Amino acid sequence: MSASCTNAPRQSDALLQQREPVTQEAGTTISSLQSSSAASASDEEEGEAGQSVSVPQSTSSSIDNSRQTAITRAVRNVSPAVVSITVTEVVQKGRRVGFDQYYNRFFFAPIEREVNSMGSGFIISQDGLVVTNQHVAGTNAKKVVISLPDGEQYDAEVLGTDELADITLLKMEADRTFPTVEFGNSDNVIVGEWSLAVGNPFGLFESAQPSVTVGVVSATNRDFRPNPNEPRVYVDMIQTDAAINRGNSGGPLVDSEGKVIGINTFIFTGGTSRGFVGLGFAIPSNRVQKIIRQLVSSGEVQLPFDPGFTTVEMTYELMAKYNLRGFPGLLLVQSVNRDGPAYEAGIMPGDIILRIGDERVQSKMHAQALFREYTEGDSMRVELYRKGSHYETKMYLRKKVKE
Repeated sequence: MSASCTNAPRQSDALLQQREPVTQEAGTTISSLQSSSAASASDEEEGEAGQSVSVPQSTSSSIDNSRQTAITRAVRNVSPAVVSITVTEVVQKGRRVGFDQYYNRFFFAPIEREVNSMGSGFIISQDGLVVTNQHVAGTNAKKVVISLPDGEQYDAEVLGTDELADITLLKMEADRTFPTVEFGNSDNVIVGEWSLAVGNPFGLFESAQPSVTVGVVSATNRDFRPNPNEPRVYVDMIQTDAAINRGNSGGPLVDSEGKVIGINTFIFTGGTSRGFVGLGFAIPSNRVQKIIRQLVSSGEVQLPFDPGFTTVEMTYELMAKYNLRGFPGLLLVQSVNRDGPAYEAGIMPGDIILRIGDERVQSKMHAQALFREYTEGDSMRVELYRKGSHYETKMYLRKKVKE
């Protein structure tokens, strides 16, 4: 206590010494303010006499400049090329009982209904190519209408889809030049940097003016392994906390430079079903561009390697024949190319593929999703069933030979 009391006057002296120059500067400022006040009073008198007062342009300009940020510039750059997509597709829901008079018997027929859905997308070429998610517009789309922020609407056709990667390429039917987005390099995305989700959530606005939500890149290289219920391949995903809601699917995830770094694709709710909880995921732009190039050239995406065999999904009749009941979705090898990896691995027609890697195959689409996890030069473990016995082999994957 005594030590503190002894030091107190010295601290006060020091504070006073520090404040002296500040007081002088304040005096100068006060003097300036007095001059400014006098000038303002003079201006008021003139204003009262002439009934006109002008606001300094420098003040207005300073306010406008302070409102312009990297985010507002990014929004201004990308918004003209963000579109709203309305899709009408035919889906089968339930079955109805019909009667065939020719065969004099009853039968079950699927009930087909037209369903309308909405999503977002973005224009990547001046001639009207649009990218969106496959779950927004797929091969079942009967009619696709694209709405632009300027109010114009155009019919579009599906040029190609990749269900596994969840990407669709559309082409607007119009004779005009369209604004486009610019892709960024998703490999250079930094965790913690700004990210903007742009789109038309819930299809709320017919004007198609995009809505913008802002967050950060929460993580990169998030992988979701394919499963039988959702065999799509989501790898190297960008995680963001920018709000993504229904209708945002297919829209761009944008960085602070206004460049597209991903496609907003899905959210994780943790089973709460309460909408967005801060976990949104986007397909990285580099992966998107790679798939788009294949869709433009051939309308489909092919593996970088040739497995060297063709397969068919097992039916209930085939499962009963091979005594494999209770294992739906297995693949029956139909043919084997003598120059391919499958033949070299000892796989023969009539073999049944049980596992690829450590995953049990549960459908042909599931198998295609598992193939996507391998590339040229990899060795792929395959478990087979042949004449009542189980076999295991390894396929060494080679580059696909162009036909």
